[in-house]
Amino acid sequence: MAGAVIVHHTTRYKTYPGEITGIVVFACLIASVAGCIFGYDIGLTSGLTSTEPFLVKFFPSIYDEMKKQVVVNQYCKFDSQLLTLFCSSLFLSAMTAAFFAGPLTRAFGRKWTLFTAASAYVCGAVLGGVSVNFPMLLTGRILVGAGVGLSIQASPLYISEMAPAQQRGMLNIMFQLMITVGILTANMTNYFASKIPGGWGWRIAVAFGAVPAGVIALGSLAIPDTPTSLIQRGDTATARKTLAQIRGVGDVREEFDDLSTASEEAKAVENPWRELFFGGKYKPQLTFSLLIPFFQQLTGINVIMFYAPVLFKTVGFKQNASLVSSVITGLVNVFSTFVAVLTADKVGRRALFLQGGTQMIISQILVGTFIGLQFGMSGTGAISEQYAMCIVLFVCVYVAGFAWSWGPMGWLIPSEIYPLAVRSAAMSVTVAVNMFFTAFIGQIFLTLLCHLRFGLFYFFGGWVLLMTLFIAMLLPETKNVPVEEMAHIWKKHWFWRKFVVDTSPDARSAEMRKRIALEMS
Repeated sequence: MAGAVIVHHTTRYKTYPGEITGIVVFACLIASVAGCIFGYDIGLTSGLTSTEPFLVKFFPSIYDEMKKQVVVNQYCKFDSQLLTLFCSSLFLSAMTAAFFAGPLTRAFGRKWTLFTAASAYVCGAVLGGVSVNFPMLLTGRILVGAGVGLSIQASPLYISEMAPAQQRGMLNIMFQLMITVGILTANMTNYFASKIPGGWGWRIAVAFGAVPAGVIALGSLAIPDTPTSLIQRGDTATARKTLAQIRGVGDVREEFDDLSTASEEAKAVENPWRELFFGGKYKPQLTFSLLIPFFQQLTGINVIMFYAPVLFKTVGFKQNASLVSSVITGLVNVFSTFVAVLTADKVGRRALFLQGGTQMIISQILVGTFIGLQFGMSGTGAISEQYAMCIVLFVCVYVAGFAWSWGPMGWLIPSEIYPLAVRSAAMSVTVAVNMFFTAFIGQIFLTLLCHLRFGLFYFFGGWVLLMTLFIAMLLPETKNVPVEEMAHIWKKHWFWRKFVVDTSPDARSAEMRKRIALEMS
């Protein structure tokens, strides 16, 4: 299998003058906070679904059913389509917003899309925090979802276009790092909010999401737009000045000329959506724009992050203990992501995908086996403290594997492989697919748990095996390759080179000479 994939480290790509500068780090840091608001809501939702005052206020029937149960099937204890619809509503809203993000980033730039996204999120978080009925709560969640959809489309694009090729992986992974920070912050906020007397602490947790969103909104006013976006919108003077500023050198002619050439080619594409799906030139990129986010959700990570407190309560932890366990997994998530930050531009994307995938498969099999041995198919019984600790341990091993593989790589790869002509549209597709399957998996998870029982972990483990094989065979290495030269990796790949349409001048000249020779013969 490994021999079937062409190795690319011997290929020499352009190295533009310049180095990583303070303004690049600051700008990428501000953009990466978009990951924080996404992660915060994942962690927030996981806490709310097990917070009694919140359930009493908005889901009283679920709370009453929980209290009435005497003999409990541990696998089906929390099965409520209404509760999961509340969880999924944000991602359905984000999916819809993602389709608007493409035209927005193309017409108004990446930074203003980030500002719009953050403003929507702030409004939604505040509305959710002061909600007195379910329609208010749902409206706030939809606004938050719109902010998430717009921001996670624009943020990885912004970072990839601002970063030098040699540090693009490290800087882009800050987005995933911020997702993990958001999840951890939400878990800790949920824990401390649950300690507030009077049962209104959940309101602080919901409204607190406005803080990182406010950082994006204010920060986006202080950072430049990307040179690529400025050139694409015709502001070449500002683009050249910005490029020199972020590279820290005066002579940026070569990189500027390459960006201008890519922009001219992009302007020739009237409808990027039609070009992406029906043009025939971008089969590899389209495949990854669809399958990377699809596979990322079928790792099962958001299921664990959504319902970590519920899951730990199911296997015998008490209310506060389950939240503490979620904080533990959140810490593992944050610190493990640093592995990807430090190694993505050294060992490459493929190595992290393959190692992390293997680790996730093993840990999911073990978690499913431990739960199965304790509860069996009936789902009845109690769990010992030793078993519970083993489950938490291997959940942490699983989270660590995800945190340096499918977590950061699932956002990094799509943001760096698309040519400018279809970049905004393709990233919108990636976000929309990600959000759709996040909502879909979240909606059916409790039903799947009730029916598949401990086999649910084997189900996700099987998918991780499939996607690991997919990466091993079909993903070329992208480390240190300039974004505007990314087309070359597909032309050299053992599989994708059969589908790539080479439209370069040299290729057209060669094709013309071939036709002339055939005619003369």
